[in-house]
Amino acid sequence: MNFKPPEARSPSSTATASRSSSSIVTAEKAFSFISKGWREKAYSSPEFKFYPRPQIKIDLSAIKNAIVAEVGEEEEEDEEDDRERLRKWRRVRVKDREREEGQFGEFWEPIKTFRSRLRELEQKSSSDILEGIKNSEFVEKLKSSLKAIYKDPYESKEVPPLDVPELLACLVRQSSPLLDQLGINRGQSSMVESENINDELDLRIASVLQSTGHCYEGGFWSDLGKHDASDKKRHVAIVTTASLPWMTGTAVNPLFRAAYLAKSAKQNVTLLVPWLCRSDQELVYPNNLTFSSPEEQESYIRGWLEERIGFKADFKISFYPGKAEYYPSWRYFSVISSKDADIAILEEPEHLNWYHHGKRWSDKFNHVVGIVHTNYLEYIKREKNGALQAFLVKHINNWVVKAYCHKVLRLSAATQDLPKSVVCNVHGVNPKFLKIGEKVAAEKERGKQTFSKGAYFLGKMVWAKGYKELIDLLAKHKKDLDGFNLDVYGNGEDAHEVQSTARRLNLNVNFMKGRDHADDSLQGYKIFINPSVSDVLCTATAEALAMGKFVVCADHPSNDFFRAFPNCLTYKTPEDFVAKVREAMAKEPLPLTPEQRYSLSWEAATQRFMEYSDLDKVLDNSGDGYLGRNSTKGLTKSTSLPNLHEMVDGGLAFAHYCLTGNEFLRLCTGAIPGTRDYDKQHGKDLRLLPPQVQNPIYGW
Repeated sequence: MNFKPPEARSPSSTATASRSSSSIVTAEKAFSFISKGWREKAYSSPEFKFYPRPQIKIDLSAIKNAIVAEVGEEEEEDEEDDRERLRKWRRVRVKDREREEGQFGEFWEPIKTFRSRLRELEQKSSSDILEGIKNSEFVEKLKSSLKAIYKDPYESKEVPPLDVPELLACLVRQSSPLLDQLGINRGQSSMVESENINDELDLRIASVLQSTGHCYEGGFWSDLGKHDASDKKRHVAIVTTASLPWMTGTAVNPLFRAAYLAKSAKQNVTLLVPWLCRSDQELVYPNNLTFSSPEEQESYIRGWLEERIGFKADFKISFYPGKAEYYPSWRYFSVISSKDADIAILEEPEHLNWYHHGKRWSDKFNHVVGIVHTNYLEYIKREKNGALQAFLVKHINNWVVKAYCHKVLRLSAATQDLPKSVVCNVHGVNPKFLKIGEKVAAEKERGKQTFSKGAYFLGKMVWAKGYKELIDLLAKHKKDLDGFNLDVYGNGEDAHEVQSTARRLNLNVNFMKGRDHADDSLQGYKIFINPSVSDVLCTATAEALAMGKFVVCADHPSNDFFRAFPNCLTYKTPEDFVAKVREAMAKEPLPLTPEQRYSLSWEAATQRFMEYSDLDKVLDNSGDGYLGRNSTKGLTKSTSLPNLHEMVDGGLAFAHYCLTGNEFLRLCTGAIPGTRDYDKQHGKDLRLLPPQVQNPIYGW
C-alpha cells in the first residue's frame, strides 16, 4: 500500500525568532499525521485482517531529524534577513525625525509639553484618584438622586392588615353570585354609594397586597398572552352577525360604528362580517345580488358606506364563514394574534355565543363589550311552545353573556335584563337622513309645502315586525279612521299572508315593494306609523324623526329614547292610537333643533358608546390596565387578587365549551347539522386551510 506524506510548507519570509520552535512542533505533527493516516487507511481496508502483532520495530528518528534540521536552517536565514531590514528602517526614521525637529522645532514644543504632562498624570497614585472621587460632592449628590428615582416596588410598607369587617365584606361581595342564586338579599343601597364602597375596599386590599410584595398574575381561566400594551395604538375588533347588502340593523349599524370609531387616531378598527356561499347569498341578499369573492363584497360595502357618510373610512373588513339562518362559532376567530386581540365589540353577544365552541372571549381580549340588538324572547314567545322555549333561552342568554363579556349595552329596556348590562342607545342615523331634515326645515322657512302625502309604514314583512298589531288596529277602528289610507313598504316571508289578510278585512292599505328609507318616493310622507312592540330600538323611527316627520308609535320601552322629540306621538290604547293619528294629520311637524339633530347623529352615538362601555377609560389608560373610578394612582385593582366572579364565569365558559363541542347536543338545541366547522366551499372562497389547521381569517 503506497502512502506519500504531504509536502512540507516553506515558512514565511517575515517570520520572527520564535517561529523556529513552532516549526519543529509542526514537523512533529506532520510526522504524527503520516503515521496516523497510514494506520486509519490500513484499518479501514476491507481486505485487512488482524494478525498477532509482529515484534519488528522501525526507527524513523532519522527522517524526523532531517526534517527538523532543514526547517531550522531556513528559519535562521530568514530571521537574520528580517533583523537587518529592521535596523536599516530605524536608522532612516531617526534621521528623518531629527531633520523635522530642526526645521519645525517650535511646532513640536507643545506636543512635547503635552506628553510630559501625560507622564506626570500616569505617575500619580491610583489610590489617591479613587479616594478623591469617593469624597467628591458631585458623586454624593448623584447617589442620592438615583436612590430617590429608584424605589423598590416590593419594598415593605407599614400598612395595617385587613381587619375582620373588611375580610367579611370581601367574602360577601365575592360570594354575590351564590347569594343571588339562593335568593338571599344583601340589603339595598344606592349605586353610587355601593361603587364607592367597592372601590375603597379594592384599594385597601391592593395596598395590603402591595406592601407584602404579592403580585397576582391571573387565575385558572386567565390568559397571559393578551394584547401587547407597548403598542401605543389600540386595536378594536367589531364582530357582527350580518352584512350588506342585507339591509338589517346588525349589518348597517356595526358598519357605521366601525367608520366613526376609526375616525379617532387612538385605535385601529377591524369589522368582522359573515361570508355566505353563493347558494346562501341567493336566499338572503335582495334583488338577486351575489358576490363571487370577499374582495368584491368588500368593495360594495365600502362604496355604499362612503356614499352616505361623506368621508373615507380607514378600517379593515374581514370575513368569517357563515350560513343563512346559522349561528356562527367563534372558533373561526380564536386564532387572532395576541398582538391584535385587545378590545372586542360583540354585536348581538347572545346570538354570537349560543353555539360558540372556542376560546373564551374575555381570556383572549382585554375588554369585551356586548351590544344587544334584538329582543329574542319576544319573537320566541310567538312560536309554538313559546313560553317554554323563551324560559330556556332566557337562562342560556344569561349564561353566555356572563361568561364571555365584561360589559353589556342594551339599546333599550325592551331587551332581556342581562348580567353586567346598562341601558343606552348607542346607535345613530345615516347622515343622509339628517341632511333631508335640514332641507325640509329650510323649505318650510321659505314657506314651501314640504309634505304632500299622508302616512306610511316601512319594515320587513313578517308578522313579528308589527304587522299583526297594525292590522288589528286598522281593523278594530276601521270606521273611526274612515278616509285614512296607509301605504306599506316591505318584503318578507310573510308578505303573501299579510296582504291576503288585509284584503280579506277590506282595509285601506296599499302594499308596495321594500325600498331604502332615503328613497325620493318616501320623502313626501308626513306621518310614519310604527305599532311594533317587538323592536328593541327601531332604526326606521329614528330615521323618520331625522327627516322631520311625525312618528306615531306605541308607548313601549323600545321608544323611550324618542319621547324627548316633540314630533314623536306615543299611544297606550287603540283609542289613543286613533287620536294620535288624527292629531298628526291635522298639524305640521316642528323642525328639529341643533341639539335634537346632534343627539340623532352617529357622532353623539359614538360618544355615548365610549362612555357607557368604559372604552374611553380603557383607551385613556393604555398600557396601565383599567383603574377604578376613584382609584389611587399606582394601585391597580384589576389583578390584585383572585376573584370569585371570574372563577364562576370561567367555569360557565368551560361548561359551555364542552356542551357545544358535542354534535348530538348541538342538534338537540336547534343547531344546523355540520355547522361547528366550515365546509370545503367556505375554505375555497376564503382561501382557508382545513378547519383542523387554525389559520382561518381572511384579511386580518
